[in-house]
Amino acid sequence: MLAAAMIAPTALAQTAVPAVVEDFRPSTLNQPGQSYPQVNSQGFVRFKITAPEARSVKVSLGLGGRGGTVLAKAADGSWTGTSEGPLDPGFHYYHLTVDGGTFNDPGTLNFYGSTRWESGIEIPADDAEFYALKAVPHGHVEQILFPSPSTQTQRRAFVYTPPGYDAGKPTRYPVLYLQHGWGEDETAWSNQGHANLIMDNLIASGRTRPFIIVMTYGMTNDIRPGSPGGLARFDIKPFQTVLVNELIPYVDAHFRTLADQRHRAMAGLSMGGFETKLIAPKHLDTFAYIGLLSGGTMSLNDVDKTPGYRERVKLTFVSFGSRELDGGRTGPPGGPRVDPRANADALKKAGINSVFYVSPGTGHEFLSWRRSLREMAPLLFKD
Repeated sequence: MLAAAMIAPTALAQTAVPAVVEDFRPSTLNQPGQSYPQVNSQGFVRFKITAPEARSVKVSLGLGGRGGTVLAKAADGSWTGTSEGPLDPGFHYYHLTVDGGTFNDPGTLNFYGSTRWESGIEIPADDAEFYALKAVPHGHVEQILFPSPSTQTQRRAFVYTPPGYDAGKPTRYPVLYLQHGWGEDETAWSNQGHANLIMDNLIASGRTRPFIIVMTYGMTNDIRPGSPGGLARFDIKPFQTVLVNELIPYVDAHFRTLADQRHRAMAGLSMGGFETKLIAPKHLDTFAYIGLLSGGTMSLNDVDKTPGYRERVKLTFVSFGSRELDGGRTGPPGGPRVDPRANADALKKAGINSVFYVSPGTGHEFLSWRRSLREMAPLLFKD
């Protein structure tokens, strides 16, 4: 189920393609001074690339680069084209294929996804205010390097501390360990996901308790979902050791955390949700809150075979984009279908704090996960 979802191409926003409105403007993710790519009010994207010696230029949109827009060459050596339909609102990866070679668009910023730095484009969303940069108190995202004896390296993580953390007060904070998806790394949640801005805005509005977020590399990208063996070959143990035995003690020693189980959460998107499901239920002395964002589901059978789950887990949060669900179910084509809402309802009926959220009009993409974080954060650490 997870493998099929993670390699899905970017979805078009509508089935019936409307006539293109000529109100294109430069994307908000363009390099300084660059006019292309451009986005119009409907979510169509227009590309323009200068490659006078090229024989063919194509833009590949979506995780894995499937689908695409073929560009046409003009007399001045530029190549221009418009997407076949509007894209879903939110963030999307893309790259160029020029004469068979893979390149990034020099007009836009780069983001780590699909195990490489990809070009990125943002389609404006009607509800973008919740992750917009506003005139509110801001937290701080810093890079840390922590020792990892198990891998014989110094590893990297990014830590979000909420507004007021550096004010000199002795306040201690809960911690969410938040994992990226397959093909991404520890930069994803703050760059593509705007997790820090989402938290700043939630805290400013009084909707959530301030807490720390820790984002580190999930050691996932040596396994390609959908390849022979796929996820069955993924061994969670090395990352589990890094997270539980090395990173968490380092964070507790270097930040003002509430270093106990009931003030610690783990969540992740896609492959990060899969990792969360593999790690958190086996470490209920470490995590009290579990979040799976397009990363599987938690059934009553999962709970029943996990000693202490009912007593120790304070929240089980599961979410999907609406385009990931077919008749309310999810799963690989031709494979078993799972109803995640029914699983969440079964947990609730069993007396477990279970929340299920569906992001309207989105698929396996960052607007689903931004919205999921917005919905999940206020439910965490409710003492």
